[in-house]
Amino acid sequence: MRKVVATGTFDILHPGHIYYLEESKKLGDELYVIVARDANVTHKPKPVIPEEQRVHMIASLAVVDHAVLGDLHDMFRPIEEIRPDVITFGFNQHFNEEKIRSELEKRGLDVDLVRIGNYSEDTYCSSSLIIRKVLERYECGRV
Repeated sequence: MRKVVATGTFDILHPGHIYYLEESKKLGDELYVIVARDANVTHKPKPVIPEEQRVHMIASLAVVDHAVLGDLHDMFRPIEEIRPDVITFGFNQHFNEEKIRSELEKRGLDVDLVRIGNYSEDTYCSSSLIIRKVLERYECGRV
């Protein structure tokens, strides 16, 4: 059984997220998704949707076999528990793959790291873009 792990914040679910998860699932038999904890999101604005709701939304997707919240203190703890064969990254996730690989090796984990490409078929493939569009419509009185 080949296990794949995908990670992300998944604040406002959009087609880019679905593409990332579908492409990740193609790399194995079981897809585990680790959803970022609210407290751990420091590289962008805090999520609008609370973590419990985000993990529930991700878990409800047919492509996802298991969805869990990340660990508050050690991002590698869920990886150690799952013991995946593959970890995927979205095209715009800012992980240093060499640092990740080094930490995985220290923990005795032999994992393939795969970067999933950009999905550009839909306009609304960014949570921040969706938020901007909603704000523009509300500011203009067009709801």
